[in-house]
Amino acid sequence: MSSLSQNNKPYDYIIVGAGLFGAVIAYRAIKAGKRVKVIDRRSHIGGNLYCQDVDGVAVHCYGPHIFHTSNREVWQFVNSIVEFIPYINSPIANYCGKLYNLPFNMNTFYQLWGVTSPIEAEKIINTQREQSSITTPQNLEQQAIALVGTDIYQTLIKGYTEKQWGRSCTELPPEIIRRLPVRFTFDNNYFNDTFQGIPAGGYNLFIERLLEGSEIETDCDFFDHRELFEAQAKCIVYTGELDRYFDYCHGALEYRTLRFETKRVEQKSYQGVAVMNYTDSTTPYTRAIEHKHFDSSCRANHSIITYEYPEEWKIGREPYYPINDSRNNLIADKYRQLALQCKDVIFGGRLAEYRYYDMHHIVEKALSIEL
Repeated sequence: MSSLSQNNKPYDYIIVGAGLFGAVIAYRAIKAGKRVKVIDRRSHIGGNLYCQDVDGVAVHCYGPHIFHTSNREVWQFVNSIVEFIPYINSPIANYCGKLYNLPFNMNTFYQLWGVTSPIEAEKIINTQREQSSITTPQNLEQQAIALVGTDIYQTLIKGYTEKQWGRSCTELPPEIIRRLPVRFTFDNNYFNDTFQGIPAGGYNLFIERLLEGSEIETDCDFFDHRELFEAQAKCIVYTGELDRYFDYCHGALEYRTLRFETKRVEQKSYQGVAVMNYTDSTTPYTRAIEHKHFDSSCRANHSIITYEYPEEWKIGREPYYPINDSRNNLIADKYRQLALQCKDVIFGGRLAEYRYYDMHHIVEKALSIEL
């Protein structure tokens, strides 16, 4: 492409997707004096971080998001956009009506077995590991038992995981659960990261500030006007589905999607915690979110509850979680090779890279890309 034709383009960057990756790239590009347009097929900016005021309660519309990182540069960057208020994530597991603390810690072990010392808990877990005789785990079930024993697996992992992925744990690869947080202390802080919090004023304000100076168009699908957008920009920043960009030429990748049901309850506190995971196999949803507990300043006399139902994904539905099993990863690698050949396209984010990223991974990646 000639420099003359490049210079005639009205935008330096057209960013496909107004989620976190696209917003951080837009912020950096604007700071560098570039001309930026951001488009999104949804009717709002922010991607899955989008929140909505529902009767005075800030609702995380696409599931709860707590920012956490041990990368000081990432933490300083997000706080330079808006102050992040400290928030400790301490979810509760509900198994057939019995409650357990998460992540797995001494509170959990006391609730399971009545033990009060780390040495007692460790002895039970080690005994169950040895009794399993698993040396080389071949699937997720074997991997989980090899890590934490049968009781924790049956009570707190199996039902939740099978609902989340829509597959038996014996059919899922062990890589999905290589690491499980196990603490022999009475510490209910879910994350091990140094920094964690939620932006003051909410995620909408955070994204709005990242996108200041960009031209924004919502309700706009890149693929409806692809040739036009590609002709208008020196570089496309693409955050959508990786396989769709290449017209599924190597086949469709698989995802899990989510369905949300939200209701108002006339109670100041409904479940007493922001997130309650339902780890049995019979409850159809994986978790219930009580949004007001994310915001200590919320004074509403009622509460808003969202139930999260994982479901099978098909083309046309919203993709949430890449299914990184061996079959899908082989297909994704073929698309990644094609992406490397696209010199005027930046692929970034969970969908465009077909990788499971937390928010801090996405910010770190967006900060590292040369613009």
